[in-house]
Amino acid sequence: MRTSALGLGLSAALLTLSACNNDDAATANKTGQTPAAAKAAGEKTIAAGFAQDSRFMAAAKAAGLDKTLAGPGPYTVFVPADDAFAKLPAGTADNPSDPDQRAKITSILTYHILPGTVLAADIGKTIDNAKGKAVMMTVGGQTFTATKDGEAIVLTDSAGKAARVTKSDEQFSNGVVHHIDAVMTPPGPGTKAQPTP
Repeated sequence: MRTSALGLGLSAALLTLSACNNDDAATANKTGQTPAAAKAAGEKTIAAGFAQDSRFMAAAKAAGLDKTLAGPGPYTVFVPADDAFAKLPAGTADNPSDPDQRAKITSILTYHILPGTVLAADIGKTIDNAKGKAVMMTVGGQTFTATKDGEAIVLTDSAGKAARVTKSDEQFSNGVVHHIDAVMTPPGPGTKAQPTP
């Protein structure tokens, strides 16, 4: 049930985004990217661009999100390093075939996806405009906070855990990927996000 609700939320966000993109066809193609960005990205989708044996792709396949990330998008995906998945609490993503774990995996992964193509420079400007702390809205309707540590972008999840962007602006035909050094955790059902410092 929770997985279905998340899927519906994801679909609604993407439909809204597609409608917005149609209004700006003069400056962007159907994926929401500028022609220059689309040329740099080529034809490879986010799903096709990842190592298929990576922990992120294994989790995406288990959650059924690999098909979403192969779609038109656009998406901005924050991809945790493989070793970051190993630090998740036991029972979080050990057995993706278990329906409860699949729901957790889906919730965690959608927490790492923003609608649209958001480059690192865009995040930096948003942080600056928000006086040092910007709230980012995920495709699932939840939020995390983006701040800067010097020039580095730091994302803080609902529990106050930080993930640093280690590589940014990897462009694909349906969006952009930023690599981070930790897995962010969304707020659980019925819980409120913790304030970040």
